[in-house]
Amino acid sequence: MADDVQAAHWDAAYAQGDDTRSWFEKRPAMSLRMLDSAGVSAADALIDVGGGASPLSGALLDRGFRDLTVLDISAAGMQHARDRLGSQADQVHWLTADVLNWHPQRHYRAWHDRAVYHFLTIDEHRQQYLHTLNTATARGAIAVFGCFALDGPQHCSGLPVARYSPAQLACQIGIKWLLINQEREEHITPAGSIQPFTWVALRRQP
Repeated sequence: MADDVQAAHWDAAYAQGDDTRSWFEKRPAMSLRMLDSAGVSAADALIDVGGGASPLSGALLDRGFRDLTVLDISAAGMQHARDRLGSQADQVHWLTADVLNWHPQRHYRAWHDRAVYHFLTIDEHRQQYLHTLNTATARGAIAVFGCFALDGPQHCSGLPVARYSPAQLACQIGIKWLLINQEREEHITPAGSIQPFTWVALRRQP
């Protein structure tokens, strides 16, 4: 989808409310667990790619993080998170952009992506994403990904998705990145169904 069409798609999804979004979670337990397992600390600069309305930024602020960036193509999605944070929202850097076309101006110590990468079903788009990831990070950086597992849904929010085992996902991210942890999550949606997720944490090599 073109950027404006894609943005409109996700703006509409967020406009429907938390209970209609299958990926909604009140607490980002697996994200925090994977970041902890990789040794990410409050002193690290972290970017949450596709963060939208996620509660992760608030959870990290509560942990003392002060260099936080949220990037999402949907300004409406991020407005949900800003409204939830209230005055704390000013402590987060909010970027409205498509990760495929975004040009990072700095490096981040930690890159977090819950449920963005699995929407990339075209190899060209995956390569664009990985170029952005590698431009935004340096040696020793941590990347945490949560994507649908092999037995997960084939579609989400009306769009096709890719599904991965931990080994497949690590292979996709590339030889610059070393797999250091993997987990499986059975996410329970607001409607009560189960969505199996594959989680990986990787460290960037020299």
